[in-house]
Amino acid sequence: MDGIHEMKSASEIVNLMMNKDEFSSWMDIKIENIEKGKCSLSCHIRQEMLNGFSIAHGGIAYSIADSTLAFAANSYGFQSFSIETSISHLVKVQQGDVLKSNSIEIHRGNKTAIYQIEVFNQNKIMVAIMKGTVYISKIVW
Repeated sequence: MDGIHEMKSASEIVNLMMNKDEFSSWMDIKIENIEKGKCSLSCHIRQEMLNGFSIAHGGIAYSIADSTLAFAANSYGFQSFSIETSISHLVKVQQGDVLKSNSIEIHRGNKTAIYQIEVFNQNKIMVAIMKGTVYISKIVW
């Protein structure tokens, strides 16, 4: 940094990301909380999110978890990109459900960070859990 420009806040960064994130907009993701290394999001499950079994497509829980991972990792002010993720779907998600995701920062080093993302329904039942690793670039937001 050149000393003239201050590092953007976590919410400024997430707002910049959301402004260009058409998929999160389609999902109507709401930012519940954002601070350095932490993020919480929510979304309502709509009919067009259902699969052939009339339950939410697995990509919906994955997508809210992935956005949570991205926002938490980028909140420090350096562009960060996922390099590995894995998710376990625990309970079916249905139309009308409200999903809420929370990030837990497990490790943050100089080049990589690891997060656990938990996704719950409106009854506080965990429906999915994701582990994600990100690469931390030197690119400043």
